[in-house]
Amino acid sequence: MPPEKTVSQAPGTLDPKRWHALFFIALAQLMVVLDGTIVNIALPTAQADLGISDGNRQWVITAYALAFGGLLLFGGRVSDLWGRRRAFIIGLIGFALASALGGAAQNEAMLYVSRALQGVFGALLAPAALSLLTVLFSNGKERAKAFGVFGAISGAGAAIGLLLGGALTDYLDWRWTFYVNIPFAVVAAIGAVLYITEPENARNRSTLDIPGAVLASLGLVALVYGFARAEHEDWTEPLTVTMFVTAAVLLAAFVLVEARVKSPLLPLRVITDRNRGGAYAALGLAIIGMFGLFLFMTYYLQVVRGYSPVRTGVSFLPMVAGMIIGSTQIGARLVTRVSPRALMAPGFAVASLGMLMLTQLSLDTSYVAVILPAQVLLGLGMGTAFMPAMSLATERVKPTDAGVAGAMVNVSQQVGGAIGTALLNTIAAGATTAYLTDNAAGATDEQLLAFSAMVHGYTTAIWWAFFIVLGSAVISALLINSKGSSRDAGASGDDADDAAHVPVMVH
Repeated sequence: MPPEKTVSQAPGTLDPKRWHALFFIALAQLMVVLDGTIVNIALPTAQADLGISDGNRQWVITAYALAFGGLLLFGGRVSDLWGRRRAFIIGLIGFALASALGGAAQNEAMLYVSRALQGVFGALLAPAALSLLTVLFSNGKERAKAFGVFGAISGAGAAIGLLLGGALTDYLDWRWTFYVNIPFAVVAAIGAVLYITEPENARNRSTLDIPGAVLASLGLVALVYGFARAEHEDWTEPLTVTMFVTAAVLLAAFVLVEARVKSPLLPLRVITDRNRGGAYAALGLAIIGMFGLFLFMTYYLQVVRGYSPVRTGVSFLPMVAGMIIGSTQIGARLVTRVSPRALMAPGFAVASLGMLMLTQLSLDTSYVAVILPAQVLLGLGMGTAFMPAMSLATERVKPTDAGVAGAMVNVSQQVGGAIGTALLNTIAAGATTAYLTDNAAGATDEQLLAFSAMVHGYTTAIWWAFFIVLGSAVISALLINSKGSSRDAGASGDDADDAAHVPVMVH
């Protein structure tokens, strides 16, 4: 296990290596976010190479989602207890080894195991990365810049994954969509050893809440699996319904346990705060819409328009550019001058306008006239909103709760992604089937009919995505009431009072 590397520092003292640390934390976050989409592009090729059946191919995605989503809260609290730097390095090493196993897979079982292990170590790595950012950057203006970079990567990484996955699959081999993680992880781990230190007062010295960990992990696994199954089966299928009921019971029991135990896995104050709760909800809804959009736009460009995987990835670059500009140039510059709500509500509203433009897709929609400006609006809007939302979601918590607060950001994103993929896919499939039924009689060109039905299904689902993202704007406007400040944003309110009494241990 990597040695602890903590520093004992006076309140308000800033780590001189914090900007170097940001680079390696951002690199690790990029690796985790890329993995959410990069494998999707390579899946058809990997399926053919390893002889995976159509019925089983979903497990390449689901194995990762279940392990990652189910263990996030546990991973977040473990990083609070072990130390974020230690959890960060272990997560990186484990993720690299799991990726090597996936790249070397000789059969479907090896591939499933590697994806599950990626999820396990990702659930340790992702909360540790975000919580390190939280404890290293407490100054308001610097925090804004750091979260601007982090927000841009979190938002744009999925689109970059589509481009990188297409390029690696086209020009090298599907196995490189796994191997590419190894250099990311190695460089980030070396950087963590050299540049990342953790304030001693940020460590949590309490015991691990085992009952809470079991209930949260099983509840989240049941929830994510329920949505994954609904996508491929039916929402009323008995096992799907059983999973949702089980998830509801386990998560309700988890809340009851957390309200009673001395050292909870997830202190309820983390999520009952109006601003943090609003940020989690807004982020979750936005991810629902975005995941569905990535899926439908990828199929539209490749299947209907005949784009290659690489060209499809390149076509998403305007969205990536918009997210980077929105997060680092708009959000980060304005967040210390205006309230988070003044960025989040308009940001999500602008993103919903981009969705609205994409509801007009047809068989021959102009990329330059419609798709490109829609992507720019989506990128600018999401980038502008994600930056203050992520900062707000981890702001004003006790330093000892930073890991689990960061985990909640990832939980909202992971559950949002599962819901978005399942819900919007179901809506699109239903609309496609209805279109085929209504128009089959008079059709003379079957391929034209099939493509027209697909596009109708996509636009129907994108209409839903528009209203969902608009819901993020409404939640931001109604729930977020934090004034925002350029002063130090380590803690305030009740959490600040508690945090002030956390002892600084000098070695």
